[in-house]
Amino acid sequence: MTVRLEVLSGEEKGKVFEGDNDLIRIGRSESNELVLQDWHVSGEHALVLWAVDRYVIRDLQSTNGTRLWRGGEVIDVSKSAGREAVICDGDEIWLGDVESPVKLKVRLDISAESEQGRVVGLRRVAEISRVEADLESDAALLRLLYEAQKEIAGTLEIEPLIDAVARQVFRLLPLATHVTVALREDEGDGGRLPRYVPVGTRLRRGPSTEPIPISRSIVKRVVEERAAVLVADAKREVGETASIIKAHIYSTIGVPLWRGEEIIGVLQVDNRDGTGIFRQRDLDVVALLGQSAGQAFCHAQLYHKLRIAEERERRENLFLKKREEKRREVMIIGESEAMRRVFDHVRRVANTRVTVLIEGETGVGKELVASALHYWSDRRDRLFVAQNCAAVPDNLLESELFGHKRGSFTGATEDKKGLFELADGGTLFLDEVAEMPLQLQAKLLRVLQEGEIRPIGHTKTIKVDVRIVAATNKKLEKEVAEGRFREDLYYRLKVFPIQVPPLRERVADIPHLANYFLRKYSTEFGKHVLGFSQEAMEHLCRYSWPGNVRELENEVQRIVIQAEEGEFIRPEHLSPRIYRIEELNPEGRLLLRGSLRETMEELERRVLREALQIYGGNKSQTARALGITREGLHKKLKALGIG
Repeated sequence: MTVRLEVLSGEEKGKVFEGDNDLIRIGRSESNELVLQDWHVSGEHALVLWAVDRYVIRDLQSTNGTRLWRGGEVIDVSKSAGREAVICDGDEIWLGDVESPVKLKVRLDISAESEQGRVVGLRRVAEISRVEADLESDAALLRLLYEAQKEIAGTLEIEPLIDAVARQVFRLLPLATHVTVALREDEGDGGRLPRYVPVGTRLRRGPSTEPIPISRSIVKRVVEERAAVLVADAKREVGETASIIKAHIYSTIGVPLWRGEEIIGVLQVDNRDGTGIFRQRDLDVVALLGQSAGQAFCHAQLYHKLRIAEERERRENLFLKKREEKRREVMIIGESEAMRRVFDHVRRVANTRVTVLIEGETGVGKELVASALHYWSDRRDRLFVAQNCAAVPDNLLESELFGHKRGSFTGATEDKKGLFELADGGTLFLDEVAEMPLQLQAKLLRVLQEGEIRPIGHTKTIKVDVRIVAATNKKLEKEVAEGRFREDLYYRLKVFPIQVPPLRERVADIPHLANYFLRKYSTEFGKHVLGFSQEAMEHLCRYSWPGNVRELENEVQRIVIQAEEGEFIRPEHLSPRIYRIEELNPEGRLLLRGSLRETMEELERRVLREALQIYGGNKSQTARALGITREGLHKKLKALGIG
């Protein structure tokens, strides 16, 4: 079967692609077989590919989508199962913009791949056992088959396995010139149609610099018949199909590679020299080899997956260890009396197994306190793992914490270790623990009581040695009273509570924190900022910081970005909320400074200065915004000593 794609609209209107390619890439990139220059078409937009006996269109997660138009009906391929759909003769493929897509007319020439013809040899799976009995009289052949199956079964890498299979086929079949292995794409991709992809061809005469075409018709016959197939004169018996003629195949054998009842691939053996044809005995030999090869390719694919999983786990562990090393260097900055009490509590409880509950407002640094509990303890050489319970959907949080077994729920394509297992011997920090759903709270209580977990889908429990540190910005007593948090879990967690004070209660630490963040971001952005002016620091110390240390860090980061190289940070660099509200205490009441008249003058002076700054010194706009005349503004500026 050949496919013809004609561009009906867009910048490439009139362009035509025609061929029998197994894969046709479409998009803006020059590497595509069909290049479209339209701006709304993605670089790698879609694929037209051969799937056993038909062509399909697959969307490659394009920005503006892929659709099929068929007889007045529009099929959104981007939202179909596996992001693909079968294409038929006469369809139109619509790419990109919904209102004015690039349209491709599809023409399929089925006459080019006629499947009429007679299979002269066929062995179904149930008949393979009889083949072994038929060959019992040929001791030499049986010995060669045994040696061949032994080599094939002992090979675990896919490329060496293709070499081994080809080597044994050439050894057992003197007429064989080409051996090709096609494997089915993994079905864990959203229900796509099966596609058998050639992964390697070997030639008796050695490597070839030219691409070696294979026969689609043979693969289709093997899959449809679910049997080993022999075509003695391929051109006459299968028909002079495009792929047969192109490959110059005189006789061929196609053997299914099995995994249970599934065909995971096809082994194709060709004679392209024309000096002889394969016989039934050749089919039987290759069918027996196919049994071993099928199992071997299953094992090789599994081995490949395991190696990938191990490498991923190794990298994850390396990442976690590097993150741990980085966390060891993080210091909790604070010299106020309030923070000294926190440090004292951390040191007292660090080397115990006691569960700690860290309480405090958002942004006060509860995770830093939790990491100090870990790194100041004898667990410091094991992992410190943190999980924000509010950041993961309820239905996924259980899997994150406890892990799951493959197949235990939709999407569980492989076994997964939970954070409790990863943190075994170390510390697990559960931030925002009040957001944990009630059913999960019961499992957490079991861990605290029994020291064991049960991953989703498992029947056995796993013992873990994990120090649990929890944190919340809510009042757990209130959550318990209102039925949102288990009372028994509350008492288990609050064995040793540590209260982290808000920044407004540790004003003495603000200069230390501000200067630390200034050094940090000056280094990160490569910008030399001299420091804070006294007036700017006073504004920072007067502000109530509802977002606590996190808000201060964000403020300093913004300041460093905006500040010029080699200058001090002045009040005008600060955010308006800090510059405007510094005269209010945390309760919102005005801070009196001297007499009432002096306080009002100072407040009026600051309002005028800020308004002038906002309007770039334009006095007419400033006066209009303040609701006074320009002359009245001049009088006020003169009276208050503002130049």
